[in-house]
Amino acid sequence: MREIAVLSFVSLDGVMQGPVQPDEDTSGGFTQSGWSAPYLEEVMTLVNRELMEEPVAFLFGRKTYEMFARHWPNVTGSEHGDLLNRSKKYAVTSTLETAAWQNSELITGDCVEALRHLKAQDGPRLQVHGSAGLIQTLTAHDLVDEFRLFTFPVVLGAGKRLFEGDTAPARLSLSRSQTTKNGVVMSIYRRS
Repeated sequence: MREIAVLSFVSLDGVMQGPVQPDEDTSGGFTQSGWSAPYLEEVMTLVNRELMEEPVAFLFGRKTYEMFARHWPNVTGSEHGDLLNRSKKYAVTSTLETAAWQNSELITGDCVEALRHLKAQDGPRLQVHGSAGLIQTLTAHDLVDEFRLFTFPVVLGAGKRLFEGDTAPARLSLSRSQTTKNGVVMSIYRRS
């Protein structure tokens, strides 16, 4: 049985929307996209060293999958990019008909049942990046085994939050934490 781990960049007030690029996710009138940029160099070193080890497969919502698929196949010589490109990727979608990014597979139809089936199979850990809507579905159906959170010392006030709406109650245990020199806290929480 494989685990599902959510890797997310969040602000101090829980916003996960549009952390990296200035135009990444402006839905709902969000104007703060790119808020993690001043901290990224040190954070990405930690992400690559601590959380991108193999074996791993990736699980994306459609929007994040499309954004990553436009960018990462064109990046060479990057440890992060090489891992993303060679690893298995699953995209949960109700609109995509094909997945052109190498080693990609679409999950369509009843996504909760498909995710339960995928989780029940043998294989590497499934790591979720971005994908706010998918994370809401996973947490509502109690499918997340681990949260790998990078909490940035910024308050955004508005935006898509990591935990919203129908999140299933859960007890978590802190298994590891580390703070970067620029004040970002990495916390890994596992199901108790």
